[in-house]
Amino acid sequence: MKQGTLRYGGLLGAALLLAACGGSGSSGGESTPPVVNPPVTPPPATASRACYGNDQPACNLRTYQVMVESFIDGDDSANYGVGYGPSQHNGDLQGIIDSLDHIKSLNVNAIWLTPVFDSCAGQGGDDKLDATGYFACDFFNVDPNFGSNVQLKKLVDGAHQRGLYVFLDGVFGHVNKVGVSKPSPEGRLPALKSGGAGYPGQLVDYSQPQSLAYFKEVARYWVEQYGIDGWRLDQAYQLGLDDWRAIRSEVERVSAARKNAGQQWGTLGYMVGEVWKGADEIRAQAYGPSDNPALSSAFDFPLRYGLVQALAVEESGKGGQGASVLDASWNKVENYPDHAMPNLMLGNHDLVRFGDLLERGNFNPANYWQRHKAAFSFLAARSGPITLYYGEEFGDEVPDFAQQVGGDCAAQGLCDDHVARSDGKVPGATGFVPSSEQSELKQWLSQLLALRAAHPALYQGERVKLVAEGSVYGDIKQTAAEQVVYLLNVSGTPQSYAVPASKLRSGSALVDLQSGERLAIGGSSVTVELPPLTGRFLLLQ
Repeated sequence: MKQGTLRYGGLLGAALLLAACGGSGSSGGESTPPVVNPPVTPPPATASRACYGNDQPACNLRTYQVMVESFIDGDDSANYGVGYGPSQHNGDLQGIIDSLDHIKSLNVNAIWLTPVFDSCAGQGGDDKLDATGYFACDFFNVDPNFGSNVQLKKLVDGAHQRGLYVFLDGVFGHVNKVGVSKPSPEGRLPALKSGGAGYPGQLVDYSQPQSLAYFKEVARYWVEQYGIDGWRLDQAYQLGLDDWRAIRSEVERVSAARKNAGQQWGTLGYMVGEVWKGADEIRAQAYGPSDNPALSSAFDFPLRYGLVQALAVEESGKGGQGASVLDASWNKVENYPDHAMPNLMLGNHDLVRFGDLLERGNFNPANYWQRHKAAFSFLAARSGPITLYYGEEFGDEVPDFAQQVGGDCAAQGLCDDHVARSDGKVPGATGFVPSSEQSELKQWLSQLLALRAAHPALYQGERVKLVAEGSVYGDIKQTAAEQVVYLLNVSGTPQSYAVPASKLRSGSALVDLQSGERLAIGGSSVTVELPPLTGRFLLLQ
């Protein structure tokens, strides 16, 4: 196993490259090519971003990601027992069903499940890889080590009853080493080709028309038959933009048909691509041009690296970059076309948990929880969809990770791209009892997400930049109906910022949406005090 890095604008990002296995910087085992000092070429200027003022449900997505095999063991008869990372690898669909009330209590409104489809465990020779779900052999049946199709339907229905969308993980570019084990319900099979020496599966050959037809059927089947609300798209660069246009159109068509039939769920048709590269590649391989869009959403890896560089250290160890890195040339939203809805996250199953990055950076342990809050506040203030990774609500980490990663981490399942695959912590579904700090962080995050949901300026507001220098970052988020000033202090010392009154509409005060403090507007500016490692949300009234 080998590791590599991504570079964003000369700044190290830690996309960890494995030669052949374990869901590396591409979720399922294929090495992601490093991006070395990518030139970022902004697309032509446009009047509006996709989530600036547009009442699109996807802009308000607050998604909770679950890695199925490592989350919660709810069914002793459905276990892998082996896998990459520090979990017990006994997660299953029943464990997620048992956790739905906890997930709902966070005030998220969607769940993304890593792949649930049958991986023909034991046939390809690597049960640990099969447990990830990223090399399936049957895209129309649930992996028996996770449960059954009946349980998946129960999960989807239970989530919908709680007001939660459900997204499945679509791995449409590669399959298990043994191929696809049976035809689709409509009798289709994809064309496959070799991934080359050492590749742990087979690639889908989209030069053959049956491949696109097969995966269009996969994409529509789970919407039509199970009412899922969309797809997360693994290694989206493995398909061409025309293929994504065709699959997106199919998902949108069947979602619209459900909506026209009076269905409440299975009508969103959200699709978010994973291209773990720089902004130019994300634009070229996921979004496509504004005049001929491919996907509407992709994960915002560049800004994620900026966020951890500002408040922790990234996987390479680079950190302490101050507030300017939150609005750098390589991670601006303006690098994407106008139809883009970047989905910002702090972590996922391939990245290192924020808590472990704090440990690696040797930050003051007393600030551990406050740094989490600061990072979450930045997500909450960003227009467009956001994603949380399970365990983040409790500030999860692997004890002594900084020491373990320096040794034989591969043998321990503790390499960077595996370390976040820890056992889920869900009160009531497991024996986990949160500490006072964990309980307080979870409650604070729940309240923060409720605040975001209540203020459209946060999730679909136009961004008016105030500051991104030194230790202070600031925006005005505005819709036609409201203005919210968001300010973040990324340092461990108090700061202040004078909000120019000329940037504000008419009003008498800025009111802190969390504390209720009221700052009267008078003169040319309003001075806002910023405690260490704190984000503030101030509504103009």
